[in-house]
Amino acid sequence: MISARSAARAWIRLSPVLLPFADAASPALPMARLLRLSLFQVSVGVCAVLLIGTLNRVMIVELAVPAGLVAVMVSLPLVFAPLRAFIGFRSDTHRSALGWRRVPYLWFGTLLQFGGLAIMPFALILLSGDTEGPAWIGEAAAALAFLLVGAGLHTVQTVGLALATDLAPPAAQPKVVALLSVMLLLGMLVAGLGFGLLLAEFSQLRLIQVIQGAAVLTMALNGIALWKQEARDPGRAARAPAQPGFRESWQALRREGPWGRRLLAAGIGTAAFGMQDILLEPYGGQVLRLGVGATTALTALLAAGGVTGFGLAMRALDRGADPQRQAALGALIGIAAFATVTLAAPLESVPVFALGVGLIGLGAGIFAHATLTACMRMAPAGQIGLALGAWSAVQATAAGTAIAAGGLLRDAVAELAAGGALGEALAIPATGYGVVYLLEIALLFLTLAVIGPLVRPVAAGHRMPPAAQAAHHPG
Repeated sequence: MISARSAARAWIRLSPVLLPFADAASPALPMARLLRLSLFQVSVGVCAVLLIGTLNRVMIVELAVPAGLVAVMVSLPLVFAPLRAFIGFRSDTHRSALGWRRVPYLWFGTLLQFGGLAIMPFALILLSGDTEGPAWIGEAAAALAFLLVGAGLHTVQTVGLALATDLAPPAAQPKVVALLSVMLLLGMLVAGLGFGLLLAEFSQLRLIQVIQGAAVLTMALNGIALWKQEARDPGRAARAPAQPGFRESWQALRREGPWGRRLLAAGIGTAAFGMQDILLEPYGGQVLRLGVGATTALTALLAAGGVTGFGLAMRALDRGADPQRQAALGALIGIAAFATVTLAAPLESVPVFALGVGLIGLGAGIFAHATLTACMRMAPAGQIGLALGAWSAVQATAAGTAIAAGGLLRDAVAELAAGGALGEALAIPATGYGVVYLLEIALLFLTLAVIGPLVRPVAAGHRMPPAAQAAHHPG
């Protein structure tokens, strides 16, 4: 029989190739502490699945809320997305009498997240029309719930990533951020499976229990994640030198390379992958006649593809691959993925649809990790947090805009098709979804065009900053 000590030695001897995030740990940030900190990403993943996966299917199919209205509600967190760079910058320079910089932002973000989830199920029931009161009450309550959750999500995720980079040495920061991104996808994967099982037998009472359970889980996970992570230093406020303003810091960042094109590529690609976020589950329900449990499991499949994409991108980048080339690879996989999903309707094939969903997650994972790595490597010393915030702000803004546009476009085209304006052959439920998927393919081709000039040796472009060189060559 193999002893526990022998098994531990064998585990330690495993190659880092098989454990791509094992070297993310360091003496300053051991793996146990890093994994505990990553729980805030799990809570964000749970809420993301709830908002863009489970709830949009429930609202559109079970509660009969128009897809356009659902898209607007789900995209309301977009209001706070452009503030992510500013939130990260403010947490960098925050002066507290208690000696904390990140914790106050993380705690109040958690409270906002909890409050939005606590009132959300009742707001959605009112939004569906199941009330004798005026309709605007349900719309206002749902909008408030989504706004609170969105503000909390953006604050917690931005400042949590900044705290992780504070605790990790510069050479390990890209791996730490990549690990946290994978934990986000793992949280989405587990949440997708869990919500699918819990809502297999749908009822309004079960919906209330599931959403409020998610609120309690969010508070618990974030509380555990933050416990004793940031050391208190009451003298920090007195010793801190004068900090440059946000505008000066942003201008210094932009001097380090073609940041406009880099962020534009990230934004267009994110929009291309995100436009379908609230449409995949309704597509499975209305076109392929899948139940709530089956369509929610698709979100888990999407997350599994994303985890695989992050792992493959991480391995390629560790071997010296150009992050811009990896981003282009992710876009190409996305083009094939949306073509596959579109073919599932005429073929009436659930396996083809599942394959397309998995490929969407794979392409999106590779693209997201590659663009994030490109931004971090080109960030000046001491401004990695601002670079993360800028990338996050562009990504979240693009995703929110795409979600709203996708839902509204699907509704408009579906109405035209149902009225016969597009011809008898297109008077089917799949038409509205198909137009959105074709637009996403076009956006991915545009992404490739924007990325093209960025794919070049470092020596031919801008010099890689010292902090990025240390992260890229830790030895």
